[in-house]
Amino acid sequence: MFRDDTHKSSFWRIWGVLDIIYHSAVRSVRKTHSNAVMAIFVAVAQKIVLVAVFFMLFSLLGLRGMAIRGDFVLYVMSGVFLFRTHVATVGAVVGAEGPNAPIMKHAPLNSVISIASVSLAQLYINVIAVFVVLFLYHAVWQPITIHDPVGAMAMLILAWFSGVAVGTIFLAIKPWFPSFVSITSMLYTRANMIFSGKMFVANSLPAHMLPIFDWNPLFHVIDQARGFTFINYNPHFTSIIYPLAVSAVLIVLGMMGEFYTRQRASISWAARQ
Repeated sequence: MFRDDTHKSSFWRIWGVLDIIYHSAVRSVRKTHSNAVMAIFVAVAQKIVLVAVFFMLFSLLGLRGMAIRGDFVLYVMSGVFLFRTHVATVGAVVGAEGPNAPIMKHAPLNSVISIASVSLAQLYINVIAVFVVLFLYHAVWQPITIHDPVGAMAMLILAWFSGVAVGTIFLAIKPWFPSFVSITSMLYTRANMIFSGKMFVANSLPAHMLPIFDWNPLFHVIDQARGFTFINYNPHFTSIIYPLAVSAVLIVLGMMGEFYTRQRASISWAARQ
């Protein structure tokens, strides 16, 4: 009755959607803390703790000899940063508002905007956290040199994109089987502690062990990232095309599943979340 029927051009419609995504992303960043700077500080602290833990683990287990010749801390960070970005994005997308969320009753919000906002918020937080940690290490501890910074940055974005793809699959299934998705997503995150390959490089694995890790897109992304980071490492058994293709397929399947779920969502499902 009080709706504005003014017809808007395609440009203004796209601009309106982007504006909603921006404000939703800001809301997502501030969800964990009212101050966005503190949210970034928490992400920086998490990465520093993870790097320290894996540095001590490598040292105690005598695995430093398996690392690439070069800065050992940078080797650890090249795996931890991509792993953390991937799993944090998966968790954020799985936890995004689905078709049953009360906020989705407010037009023009939908699940696509929700997925885009939480994933972009994770990209923003993790990219800034990575730059802060690298700057602190470079300025306080010792100077570092990244062979191909653009390529390494592209692999960080690919790790984030693959996390969005996997999270979208889980989110599409979540309204139907919430307990199953909760357990499966947790298992996926825990499994990537090993199968992501952040503790070793593909070139050092025996041929019979490669199929154990080769299925995981994150394994390819981390190994390729180390090829861009270190001048003396050339990955032979991984590719960029594989994680990119798998992520694109998962995105399409996830969005199809999300559309199917949205058409059949029921208010009563919220009680099972």
